[in-house]
Amino acid sequence: MQFNFGGFGQDPNSGEYSYTPKREQKPRKPRKVLSRGKSLLIALVVTAVFGFLYFYFQLPAINIHSGDFYVFIILLCAVFGACTLLLSGAQASSAREWVTTARKRAAVPFYIVCLCLAVAIVGTVIGWKIFRARDYAGLLPIEDGDFASEVAEISFDQIPMLDSDSANVLATRRLGELADLVSQFEVNPESYQINYHDRPVRVTYLNYGDVFKWWNNQRNGIPAYLVIDMVTQEVSVERLDEGIRYSPSEYFFRDIDRYLRFKYPTKMFSDVNFEVNEEGEPYWVATVVTKRVGLFGGEDAIGAVLVNAVTGESEYLDIEEVPMWVDRVFTAELILEQYNYYGLYHGGFWNSLFGQSGCTESTDYYNYIAQDDDVWLYTGITSVTGDRGNIGFILVNQRTKEARYYPCAGADEASAMSSAQGAVQQYSYIATAPLLLNTGGQPTYFMALKDNSQLVKMYAMVNVQQYDAVATGSTVEECVDNYIELLAERGITTTTPGVDGEVTEASGTVADVRSAVSDGNTVIYIRFEGGEQYYTISAAEAPEAVILNPGDEVTVHFSASSAEDTLVPLTGIEITSRAPLDADEPAPPEPSAEPGTEAGEEPAQAA
Repeated sequence: MQFNFGGFGQDPNSGEYSYTPKREQKPRKPRKVLSRGKSLLIALVVTAVFGFLYFYFQLPAINIHSGDFYVFIILLCAVFGACTLLLSGAQASSAREWVTTARKRAAVPFYIVCLCLAVAIVGTVIGWKIFRARDYAGLLPIEDGDFASEVAEISFDQIPMLDSDSANVLATRRLGELADLVSQFEVNPESYQINYHDRPVRVTYLNYGDVFKWWNNQRNGIPAYLVIDMVTQEVSVERLDEGIRYSPSEYFFRDIDRYLRFKYPTKMFSDVNFEVNEEGEPYWVATVVTKRVGLFGGEDAIGAVLVNAVTGESEYLDIEEVPMWVDRVFTAELILEQYNYYGLYHGGFWNSLFGQSGCTESTDYYNYIAQDDDVWLYTGITSVTGDRGNIGFILVNQRTKEARYYPCAGADEASAMSSAQGAVQQYSYIATAPLLLNTGGQPTYFMALKDNSQLVKMYAMVNVQQYDAVATGSTVEECVDNYIELLAERGITTTTPGVDGEVTEASGTVADVRSAVSDGNTVIYIRFEGGEQYYTISAAEAPEAVILNPGDEVTVHFSASSAEDTLVPLTGIEITSRAPLDADEPAPPEPSAEPGTEAGEEPAQAA
């Protein structure tokens, strides 16, 4: 066995030791040193590439009120600093020189990171609620209102009956009937309630089925959108001459979020809604927000960007300039957050923790009311102590943020939903979130009752102040009739439901009087001479109607909205003149025409 150690070795045959010198190693080539300018250029290029990719995918707003902006700046400094440290090693001949060079090169990004952190911390502290509680409470100015006079009564053909889930089921079924669309597109799961041609509808758009279907159809765009009538539950497919080219299901720079960010890099967007104008043109309405308390607190909408979904033309408008056809600028989440700030902090920060005098909050349910060509958000108001009753409710205009508070003690939405479901418990129907209606001057919860397949089967109305007063019906008309009759039985004063609550009157001579008993109540039917309509009123509401006879002169009061109906419910009746009695009936004593006699006395005989 041959041994070799340190150049010394032993011959295995002779046993003699010998020394063999090691081969001389070739000298290493000197390391190539990058110049300072070249290393700086490489670091900047790498940082720029990273910044573009991050901005492209994460879409941060370049705005001092956005927390994402500070994260973006810190990440850019971190990437630049890391590149500098790595490239500094290529210039240094020793570890000490590398540390010295890296410290100098990384100083600027380090100071920028420290500055960003300092600004973010100070901006957060000056926006703390403990210091700025009153400012948070003032984000949503609220005025007291009168419900009966300010909230218009809705006629039967204007009551919305669908929620978002039911609308999505109907839209999906309608799309399934269209062979040219169903194989390539899908219905977006979220729909948006708007006023369209004075009708409450939900609109939704289509998404590409997958990336391959996008590739096949992106040249022509999405060819249609869907309109779901919330009253008739009909779904119409609105086809476009030119397809929608900007949407959330697009890729690259036609993705609506990316398109908005690159066109408006400094704007902060909270939500992007799909709406159509009165001409049927599809638009994206992007809510632009800012922070009003400190740097990061008190979010509030200041305007909107309107983007034509077909052409991509866009413009930014302040709140005062947003056109009337736009129904949703202030989102429900923003409105509810601002009200909760008001309800909790209008008495001060410490009051919100100790005592909680007058502290309120919104309930868990909200819905929308169409009124004055706008969409108003409704939600109940309850105490922060978490009881099961409402002390009132608010209506907030989603376009202008006009807010009104209506005091009305009664059941909260959850209790009303449970009460409605209990009335039809044999069917196991599920109630939708209540819609607040002015029914005969009474605040009333209206709910659709759905089966497990999200289809509307019945309707329910629950009185806000007396939530055990529940009426149901298979149609809206039947439900309203049952509700009015129920309130009459309970002795709750109402006026007839109408479109705008305006009451009118008519006078005439009674030609026909009839009566019928409905659910234990006597209803009087009156027809005027020369007319075909019958005016109806309950005997419990107007006892004088029971003694009416043909020929009597009367004045009736009713809602202007029902003036053309065959049966016109009355809100009041006045008898202005009674018809003479028939000859077969005994005539009442006539007063004497001679002087000196009293009524009822026979005149004296002549001598």
